[in-house]
Amino acid sequence: MDILVTYDVNTETPAGKKRLRKVAMVCKDFGQRVQYSVFECRVDQAQYEKLRAKLTKIMDPKLDSLRLYRLPAPREKNLECYGVDRYVDFEEPLIL
Repeated sequence: MDILVTYDVNTETPAGKKRLRKVAMVCKDFGQRVQYSVFECRVDQAQYEKLRAKLTKIMDPKLDSLRLYRLPAPREKNLECYGVDRYVDFEEPLIL
């Protein structure tokens, strides 16, 4: 399944900046950054549960916001992107 992860971490304190880095690192483990605080992830149900558990453990629910959207498949038919698109489909053959 394709998941869109968005987050807003309060970075007014050093602890907030640390949480922001940790959230981004966890998201990178499961997907790819498409905007500064937006990741697209292709995961199965077990990976989704693991991703959600890690992110909710890091964030401070009183200061931060996290949104997980399940994207309808296929991604290419349900997404409109204007401007720079940093997404790379890793399931397609890579041409060097």
